[in-house]
Amino acid sequence: MATASRRRLPALLSRRNGTSGEAEIAGTLRLGRRTKDLVKRLRPGEIAVVDHVNIDRIAAEELVATGVRAVVNAASSSDGRYPNAGPLLLVRAGVALIDVEDGDPFELLEDGAEATLAGGVLSSGGHEVRGQVLDVAELERRLATQRERVDEALAEFAENTVAHVRQETDLLTGAVEFPPTRTVFRDRQVLIVVRGEGHRSDLKALRAYIRDVRPVVVAVDGGAEGCLEAGLKPDVILGDMDSAGDAALRCGAELIVHAYPDGRAPGRERLLELGLEHTLVPAAGTSEDVAMLMSFEKGADLIVSVGAHFNLIEFLDRNRGGMSSTFLTRLRIGEKLVDAKGVSRLYHPGSGLGPAPLFLAAFMILLAILVIASPALGDLVDLVWLKIKIWLGL
Repeated sequence: MATASRRRLPALLSRRNGTSGEAEIAGTLRLGRRTKDLVKRLRPGEIAVVDHVNIDRIAAEELVATGVRAVVNAASSSDGRYPNAGPLLLVRAGVALIDVEDGDPFELLEDGAEATLAGGVLSSGGHEVRGQVLDVAELERRLATQRERVDEALAEFAENTVAHVRQETDLLTGAVEFPPTRTVFRDRQVLIVVRGEGHRSDLKALRAYIRDVRPVVVAVDGGAEGCLEAGLKPDVILGDMDSAGDAALRCGAELIVHAYPDGRAPGRERLLELGLEHTLVPAAGTSEDVAMLMSFEKGADLIVSVGAHFNLIEFLDRNRGGMSSTFLTRLRIGEKLVDAKGVSRLYHPGSGLGPAPLFLAAFMILLAILVIASPALGDLVDLVWLKIKIWLGL
């Protein structure tokens, strides 16, 4: 009886979630509790197993980009605290998404093992993990409900922001001591790249600006990966060094570790293991805020942000309950800070030397037409050519 009940369970799960008739998915398992680390190992066609509460949009975009067929989440992909669109983005891209309800995949499953997924049941090596299949209809319903209650998240967010403003006033008063840098910021424009929503498209839109202005490029942690993907070498990498890959850290950029105000710097250990020189900056707030403040304090003429976080949903996606440091940072920097989207719309590069070959070719064609159409010009050209041959001894 128990066996028959177990056999019926996958079908019941599929019907409950509106996924009956879905094809069985087979692939290699890749396990990683931190999604931003796991995406570096994922390959097309694999099944990702994560432990990610409220899958944010950035994580969803990166998972989709790897070409995975399914994502099995040991945590709740959307716990209802705020309207996070990451799960819906995944499913709309054709990636199966399952929230685990029975069994710990990190204890039962093995990284690199072959597995099959059918009707909310993931099977591998004689073990099964069961969960709820999240389809488009279910996720759209959840998102609509969350949007109706977004005022609750906003009220809590505002209270936390006010409560922490006094703790981070050093950002506003200029009490943060930044280390000397070999990179010169004075009277230069600075491009700060954060691993945020739309950072890839923003970098593409800024190609002409980057080529002509040649700003100082400051990558905030994982933003270094985005720079290298766009063919851009960062001058400085600042952060806790948990998202930038080894290749990015070894690209020759100046490395600055963002430490806690009391001096603790977990990211420093990694750089010591890699044998990379670095400096330390203890400060409150996020690495994104510290990068902007450092550029400002060192005399930057303009600060352009790529992928920076500006709205409530983006802050909640990054698991931040308030924005006190961001509020104080922007209050101090003022008009020197602009968003990448604004720069791409306002910056109109000159023509440069790109069209010169076309103009030269058009001129030569026009000259040839004039010579053919005018006998006098033809005789002149013949005479000039004869003089050249005599001069060259031909």
